[in-house]
Amino acid sequence: MRWGKPRNEHEALGEGVAVTGFLSGLSGRILALTVAIIMFAEVVFFVPSLASMRLRWLDDRLSTAAAAATVIDGLQPQVLPRALQDDTLMATGTKAIVLRKDGISQLLAIADMPPEISKSYDLTDVGPVEAVIDAFDELLFGGDRAIRVFGHIGDSDAIIDLVISDDELRHALLIHARNIFLLSILLSTFTAMLIFFRLNSLLVRPLRRQISNMQTFSEHPDLPESVFQPADSKDELGIASRHLASMQRELQKTLRQQKRLAELGLAVSKINHDMRNILASAQLMSDRIAGTDDPVVRRVAPKLLRAIDRAAAYSRSVLSYGQVSEAEPKREQVNLFELINDVHDYLELSEDVPIDWINRVPDNLIVDADPEQFFRIVFNLCRNSVQALTQQAGERRDSLNCLVVSAQRHGSVVSLSIDDTGPGMPQKARENLFAAFRGGVRSGGTGLGLAIARELVLAHGGTIALVEKAGQGTLFRIEVPDRPVALDVWRGENETGL
Repeated sequence: MRWGKPRNEHEALGEGVAVTGFLSGLSGRILALTVAIIMFAEVVFFVPSLASMRLRWLDDRLSTAAAAATVIDGLQPQVLPRALQDDTLMATGTKAIVLRKDGISQLLAIADMPPEISKSYDLTDVGPVEAVIDAFDELLFGGDRAIRVFGHIGDSDAIIDLVISDDELRHALLIHARNIFLLSILLSTFTAMLIFFRLNSLLVRPLRRQISNMQTFSEHPDLPESVFQPADSKDELGIASRHLASMQRELQKTLRQQKRLAELGLAVSKINHDMRNILASAQLMSDRIAGTDDPVVRRVAPKLLRAIDRAAAYSRSVLSYGQVSEAEPKREQVNLFELINDVHDYLELSEDVPIDWINRVPDNLIVDADPEQFFRIVFNLCRNSVQALTQQAGERRDSLNCLVVSAQRHGSVVSLSIDDTGPGMPQKARENLFAAFRGGVRSGGTGLGLAIARELVLAHGGTIALVEKAGQGTLFRIEVPDRPVALDVWRGENETGL
């Protein structure tokens, strides 16, 4: 990914766009699909059209022969001369004409009869499937056959019966199929081009514009002009373009935050390096103070030393946090009651703001945890509660300000609850509860406390969650399991105990 500024706007908005070939791209596929669909529709139309054309051709021959047969029948009982019979047969395109009337069959005209008749067709009642089958049979296999065709003359009971050669019929069918094919090609091409150009403007061009923008944005995500400009349409493409633009704006916002965090991390690392040197000097001075005989100094010095040690540990943890994750917990058996009391001492609750601190942890409850990391977990949560209670006391003098820390063991899991009667957590903070720099509740807060607490709890294999409560305030519950003990270690400990 390149972060440099492009040479010009055209480069920023068009560089790197891979243009596919016409036939392999969406445009070519749409065109081919449109042509195929229209050709299929033409084929569906061609089948009944061919059958209908064949039936009309045969009906025309029957009508012509029926007119001639009516004239000949009117000349009875005279016999039609041979020359006139040949002229009549030639005019009607038949080899024999038979009139069946009142139960009597009369041969009106005859020429050279073929040795056999291949097919017989009754045109008085022809089904659609039968008509299609007969049409394709004639088109594929006809041309040198003699066929018999018969049907009623108008609405009368008289039947005209013909024997004809199918050469002209097959020739007419071939001409009709050729015309339909050429017309289908012309119509499908013209229609496909119209549909293609319309779909290209409605679908393909907007998609290519979005693809071009996505490729440009992937190369220059920091440029404001690389954000997609969505269309005003209310169709699916318009909705997709607006979602794309919104996603890109959010991504740019996240990238700017990440950049600021990286710069902040570098600054904190530099400050932290100098702070560690200052704390090292403070530790040396504290060691000397601890050796004095003043009883007040001797009473305060251990707390001061622990505070400086924790500050130095926090200073080291800042660097480790910048190196992706916290250090692995160095777990040991920790008296949770005493750890909670240490947290209370370091909170330094102000006497101006009355906060009832209640430690309901059993004095013999042991938790398997890293003492420094678990202290940080509890301290961060309790400090957030104290700050919320202090803010509430400043706004309401009659408010109940109480912070209760309780814990109990369930088998191999220790459950710790931190419950306060503060104003509670707003919805925005709940949505970004454990997100650094986003889950802060107080004005000016960073939200790092909860993010660090969660990371440390997860490092212990535990869970931390905000619990819904009936009354006012905030309740966090932490559950930390004991480390699994290897079978040989357990046996050794039991044998030693015995």
